[in-house]
Amino acid sequence: MASANTLFKNHEDYRRQKELEEARKAGIAPAEVDEEGKEINPHIPQYMSSAPWYLNDTRPSLKHQKNWKAGSKGSAKDYYDRGVKVFQATKFRKGACENCGAMSHKTKDCMERPRGKGARWTSKHIAADEKVEDIDFGDFDTKRDRWNGYDPESYTKVIDMYEKVEQQKQGMKKAAELERRFAKKDGAAPDGAAADGAVTSSDSDSDQDDEDKITETEEAGYGKVEKRVRTTGGGATGSVRNLRIREDTAKYLLNLDPNSAHYDPKSRSMREDPQPHKAKKAFAGDNFVRKSGDYHAWEAERLHQLAAYDHGASLHMQAAPSQAEILHQHFKNKKGKLELKNKDTIMQQYGNAAEKAPEDGMLLGQTERYVEYDAAGRVVKGQDIKAHSRYEEDKHPNNHTSVWGSWWEAGQWGYACCHQTTKNSYCTGEAGKDAAEAQADQMQLNIERKAEEDKAREANGSNLEGSRPQNGLWGTDVGEDVDLDKEKLAQALKKLDEREKKQLETDDRKRKYNSLATDGEMPTEEEMEAYRMKKARDEDPMAKIVALKAAANTNYQFV
Repeated sequence: MASANTLFKNHEDYRRQKELEEARKAGIAPAEVDEEGKEINPHIPQYMSSAPWYLNDTRPSLKHQKNWKAGSKGSAKDYYDRGVKVFQATKFRKGACENCGAMSHKTKDCMERPRGKGARWTSKHIAADEKVEDIDFGDFDTKRDRWNGYDPESYTKVIDMYEKVEQQKQGMKKAAELERRFAKKDGAAPDGAAADGAVTSSDSDSDQDDEDKITETEEAGYGKVEKRVRTTGGGATGSVRNLRIREDTAKYLLNLDPNSAHYDPKSRSMREDPQPHKAKKAFAGDNFVRKSGDYHAWEAERLHQLAAYDHGASLHMQAAPSQAEILHQHFKNKKGKLELKNKDTIMQQYGNAAEKAPEDGMLLGQTERYVEYDAAGRVVKGQDIKAHSRYEEDKHPNNHTSVWGSWWEAGQWGYACCHQTTKNSYCTGEAGKDAAEAQADQMQLNIERKAEEDKAREANGSNLEGSRPQNGLWGTDVGEDVDLDKEKLAQALKKLDEREKKQLETDDRKRKYNSLATDGEMPTEEEMEAYRMKKARDEDPMAKIVALKAAANTNYQFV
């Protein structure tokens, strides 16, 4: 940290000042002291430690960073006196604790063991009164300081205990090493092989405990050792190495891709996996710990609880964790039994492909089964056992006695037992065969009768009752043998013009539903001829000329 007044210094003084600041930050030099004798943290930036020019502050201080208007109502050092007694009574007093007899607390707040007969009734072993203080801590931070009243000297007992344990470990390690050397020199194992194994196991344990310690051979590779000073900026008394060999690679150096896992320098955490493409890795992200151990079992139990709740079960994992776990165990047991049953069923039906196939000699070898055949290949003696296929055999649904495809006729497959051509239909037996034959005979009779009627109609021509001549009623040209009445043709043309004019004048949206119906009447020959005369033909080259003349008569100008 730069001092308060860094102006008007030459180059040499400025260099010394910088070196002093670096030494203070490293903990080698003592920290700077302010007016009140308090140390100033050397890591505080200069813009915070330097006082403004108008304060004329020549000495280093942080007084300008504090609120000088607010007075201190309390001090961090003021705290309750622990375990201080103020008065020892000899008999019970009115208003005192009925259990121990002290006036500093009530009976329900007494911290002593409940007596069989309290001090109120015995007036013996009266406890001393504790010192009760009412301290106003003042500000918010002092009131909530959890280290307020803590004695740092009490931690020396913990340090002494750990030092004694460490000395004991070192002594045991040295004794084991000496015993091993003497045994090796004598050529015999101390106390047999079991003792040797015990020494080896103890050595391995001590090596694991001291794996982070530095041996004498490794000290040569380290840098300079300097004396550090206990300051507010950090550091402690004793020899501390400035450099340290770190075998583990830093998290942010595992993958230098800027789009890889994010590293938070403040918390020193990298939650995602920086190397997702590698199979073997020493670090898989901080979130890997969250999905290890019993996490997957807990996740499976939670999903089972949600599924059970959706199916109507009154189950809650947080409210009744034991019930949820027991039900999940029952569910897994039932599921395992069903899976084994399905597996056995499939293996019995299709076989097990994982089993080793028998040798060809075993498949074609001799057996005790005797079967005798005749010249036609029929079984005379014994039983011919055929190999089963992967499909169901000798199973006929819907009362059938034969399989589908056992009968064929006229390009259709069916059942031979009933001649049904519909798959999965119910079997009708011999009655079905008779019905199918009768239906076929009836169909043949109908075809023959229809052929005879067509032949008779052709022989009689158009004189048959109910027949009409094939004229041009359906849009074709009128034959030469058709005579048209001129008066009826003129009426049909006039009627067609009126109909077209009425359609132009009337909005099509107001047309009734059956307005175009003919009421069952067929158009006459004159009406069809009028329709053909009025019909526009786009393929006619003279049609456009006729349209232009009609437009000219209506006083329209065409460009």
